[in-house]
Amino acid sequence: MNILITGGAGFIGSHLADALLARGEKVTVIDEFNDFYDPKLKRENIAPHLSNPSYRLIEGDIRDTDKVLRMFEETRFDVVVHLAARAGVRPSIEEPLLYEQVNCVGTLNLLEAARKTGVGNFVFASSSSVYGINSKVPFSEGDPITCPISPYATTKRAGELMCYTYSHLYKLPSTCLRFFTVYGERGRPDMAVAKFTRLIHDGKPIQVYGDGSAQRDFTYVGDIIEGLLKAVYTPSRYEIVNLGGANTIEVNRLIELIEGALGKKAEIKYLPPVPGDVPITYADAAKAKELLGFTAAVRIDEGVERYVKWFLEREQRAHSV
Repeated sequence: MNILITGGAGFIGSHLADALLARGEKVTVIDEFNDFYDPKLKRENIAPHLSNPSYRLIEGDIRDTDKVLRMFEETRFDVVVHLAARAGVRPSIEEPLLYEQVNCVGTLNLLEAARKTGVGNFVFASSSSVYGINSKVPFSEGDPITCPISPYATTKRAGELMCYTYSHLYKLPSTCLRFFTVYGERGRPDMAVAKFTRLIHDGKPIQVYGDGSAQRDFTYVGDIIEGLLKAVYTPSRYEIVNLGGANTIEVNRLIELIEGALGKKAEIKYLPPVPGDVPITYADAAKAKELLGFTAAVRIDEGVERYVKWFLEREQRAHSV
């Protein structure tokens, strides 16, 4: 198949490209290599793919309506996996207009191009943040989504609704996957596991917003890729599916696991809670198992060990050059 991955040079996208190329698929990636974090890391992610004849890289912005449509017309895609987004709850509070433009207008551009060119399956990366302060745990797909508490969460919910509209009006098969706190090798440096690992390793203090009792359903990237592959090969008329459910732990416990893997103690500075952060994320993964045959397999202790091992090996290579 011809498969488009938006944001395909990033953390999750580059792992998905690995998996699809290994299965013999043709992969096109569009990425704008913005400076949300160091673009060199994205270049590093995709370096092994550039010599593969089944891989094509397009540098561009999904807000560019004409470029997006030309891309779809030049290569008739069987599947679109839409991962590109401005990510993060806290930055969205600082730049809500940017998040609206990228996450909503960009998604609409892709849906329009998919409609016009007859794409057979549209997979949209949503987020557990859409649940907001949900009084019921675990979070299930049938819960009412009425109280997102950050611009980022609101844009992700808007993307889900736009997918529904295109499924209803144009019969575009769409699956919206709500990711729960993804971590692992190549992880974004602003995310907790990667950020804490770096700071503890370097002997620098880490900042924890609140008292560290906030709980997150950390999901290993390898599990997320398995869920994405299931959605790629199992089109649905329209579904929303949680990808999570490995185990929910407190931030303080996460820090302990990283300390153990590194063999170093953390210096922790506790700060006031940040607006937009939710106290808990916790996935009900029953629908994922029923619909996609997905079950998160990697527990957080094992996943942290894998990440820290990768991190230390990367550090060793960097210092040996």
